[in-house]
Amino acid sequence: MLSTCLAQMGFLGSIMPIAMLTLLGLGIAALAKYLFTSRHTFRDLPEARS
Repeated sequence: MLSTCLAQMGFLGSIMPIAMLTLLGLGIAALAKYLFTSRHTFRDLPEARS
């Protein structure tokens, strides 16, 4: 089935799933980094230090 799909869709059809999974993985990694790195609280803002 995979060979039939690749024959019908061509070169871009074989690249697109890999590209989409890569972008999805990068998005999940960026979200995880944003959520689990040190968070800035309201006290860390420069306006709150005055």
